[in-house]
Amino acid sequence: MLGPGDPPPVTVLHPDARGALLLVCDHASRAIPQSLGNLGLPEEQLGRHIAYDIGAAALTRRLAERFSATAVLSGYSRLVIDPNRDLEDPTAIPVISDGVVIPGNRALDAAAQAQRVETLFRPYQDAVAREVARIRAGGQVPILLSVHSFTPEMRGVPRPWHIGVLWDRDPRLPIPLLNALRGDGRWRVGDNEPYSGRDTTGGTVETHATPAGYPNALLEVRQDLIDDDAGVALWAQVLGDALERLLTAPDLATIHHYPRV
Repeated sequence: MLGPGDPPPVTVLHPDARGALLLVCDHASRAIPQSLGNLGLPEEQLGRHIAYDIGAAALTRRLAERFSATAVLSGYSRLVIDPNRDLEDPTAIPVISDGVVIPGNRALDAAAQAQRVETLFRPYQDAVAREVARIRAGGQVPILLSVHSFTPEMRGVPRPWHIGVLWDRDPRLPIPLLNALRGDGRWRVGDNEPYSGRDTTGGTVETHATPAGYPNALLEVRQDLIDDDAGVALWAQVLGDALERLLTAPDLATIHHYPRV
């Protein structure tokens, strides 16, 4: 599937970092393997949120630099296969996304689907697993922070939040982070908005952090706030300043399993 001109399926930044923080960016890239063309889509569609999380990769890189933290970034568009989905989820290889039909994903046979899983999905998830295991082997409890972006509106409905913090049962990182961001006074901060992290399955956080009892959170930054260098720099500082005070909290250095209620 991948040729010599194609990017790698995953990029790992600072693989020898000593800290507990692990950043992941599931939708970092809009790239499509050359062998798949453009999946039958015009160029303007590949620049939209349906293909990748606008600004998320740049923000992840900035945070990785700020904290000298390991970061794992996906190498291909979620239109090819979404690494933040259960493989049984029909949207893992979407036939339609936000009302846009994906011609190159229609009527894929089992072999074509398996090729995308083995070539793109598993290398990314395996890289996350390796970094989690490396941090754990170093005697630390991994702190998993997943970085995403969202559109200012969806299906004509405005989304007024500047940033959302998504989480399920483990409050150790998300609640202090919500409080820190709200305490800044400049931002409208969503608690499980614009999406909910409750009772979700199959995503990167749910695979690598929740079952193991590792602290975690998923960030959603509104994409129009990080679609240029100035916006990325601002939000890297906002998030960096908020996280700086939280990452050394003693309860983040423990494993804790929170029961489903």
